[in-house]
Amino acid sequence: MQIAGVEVYVNHPVLRLGATDWVPVSLDLGDADAASCDTHVAVRVRPQSDLIRVRIFRDSTDASGPNPTFATVFDGQLLLSDGRLAVGDVEGLTRFVRLIGDRGAWNVRVAVDKPGWEARAIDVTLGWPST
Repeated sequence: MQIAGVEVYVNHPVLRLGATDWVPVSLDLGDADAASCDTHVAVRVRPQSDLIRVRIFRDSTDASGPNPTFATVFDGQLLLSDGRLAVGDVEGLTRFVRLIGDRGAWNVRVAVDKPGWEARAIDVTLGWPST
């Protein structure tokens, strides 16, 4: 089930999502389609052309869930210190924050319509916190 969605304009080809804490300086995307640390994921996107659409889903079997044709660029856990998921551009001009539940480790899957420099849509699927 979709629980949130946002469209973001980016000047730089990186969109970050994860905890509301500061993004570690060590999180470097390099030439990869995505990179992660324990609290954030950086995703390469197409800058300065269109809005980047980000949809956030709770893990479910609903037909209205994330797009199954999207390519997974991250599938792991993120630590969300306050139970909120933040989505924003790397320059810090736009930021969207959504309360998703309890603080702690969340299973997160990030998928994009076209991995790499042409990505314009991102689906984020959140699983129940790990115990």
